Amino acid sequence: MNARLYFTAAAPFEAARQVDILPAGHRARRLHGHSFLARVRAEFPPAVASFPGAESDVLAERLRAAVAPLDYALLNEHLPTPTDENLVRWLRARLDLPGLASVGIHSTRDRGVDLDDRDHAHLWRRFRFEAAHQLPHVPPGHPCGRMHGHGFEVILHADQDLGDRDLGVDYDRIDALWAPLYAELHHACLNELPGLDNPTSERLAGWLWERLRPQLPPLSWVTVYETATAGCHYDGRHYRIWKERTFDSALRLRRAPADDPRRRLHGHSYRIRLHLTAPLDEVRGWTVDYGEVKARFEPIYRALDHHRLDELPGLDDADPAGLLRWIKAVLADCGLPLDRIDLEQTPGCGALLCWGEEGPALPV
Repeated sequence: MNARLYFTAAAPFEAARQVDILPAGHRARRLHGHSFLARVRAEFPPAVASFPGAESDVLAERLRAAVAPLDYALLNEHLPTPTDENLVRWLRARLDLPGLASVGIHSTRDRGVDLDDRDHAHLWRRFRFEAAHQLPHVPPGHPCGRMHGHGFEVILHADQDLGDRDLGVDYDRIDALWAPLYAELHHACLNELPGLDNPTSERLAGWLWERLRPQLPPLSWVTVYETATAGCHYDGRHYRIWKERTFDSALRLRRAPADDPRRRLHGHSYRIRLHLTAPLDEVRGWTVDYGEVKARFEPIYRALDHHRLDELPGLDDADPAGLLRWIKAVLADCGLPLDRIDLEQTPGCGALLCWGEEGPALPV
């Protein structure tokens, strides 16, 4: 499958709203406010930016201009029913961007809607629970074989094109479906729950899917964060995991104009996320060990962290697209079933390279 390159950007705004179509007495019918975050993803033609490395900055500038009328405003003055889904459609209609692939709105850190270029809306809602577990079938000496615990996070993704339009208006239905699962999982040992004797991220995602999908037919993905930097998606057919690292590096963009500050030596705190898709190991209960992903990436991580990226051997320039292609090439023989790499040089802004199924757009 051919690799697809996307550039990403994010822009915050503060706004008030009230949603009058909700039932009488619902809290969101009252005038209230949010710290919103808008996100975009685009496949840019080369002519959009003046030089490689400026793409996400151009994208961010256009996104900030689009949300500017909403900042410190009453959303009802711009659209009659300012639900998250209607808001993301309003925003997409005002973004004059070639290759626009998706637009997203977070009304809080824990909920939002993503809309793709086919007018397909995807709602998501995040939850958290605290639990203990141990993995009984890991190799001897593996730390996960000991009883330990996590603050797990779960994101439920709902496909808006399956006819359940109320999900675009109110998140209460998903909250109600989650409540009994939360009561079962929170402050529990997962191994003691029926069906979770081997509670890997993958097994937990499948366990949640089996309990929720009959009650919520639009459910399209279940995401489980085992830690803040590792987790798993499951869609009823495929398991997909990711492992995330951060690195701090310096660079100079050689192809920037002489008077552009990005031509000067500067630096970023980068975030990189490796995505992998593989069949489930029925004995281990996972697709790939997160520790193995980290170990195989470690030599490349050491070459990136606290170094000058523009001096990496074989790298034309240290722009996000160039870095992604370089990392993909270096990882080609690492033995991991990689199919996507995300790279952010600032929060929400960067690029991603995907050569497999794209899956859901993860919240920032």
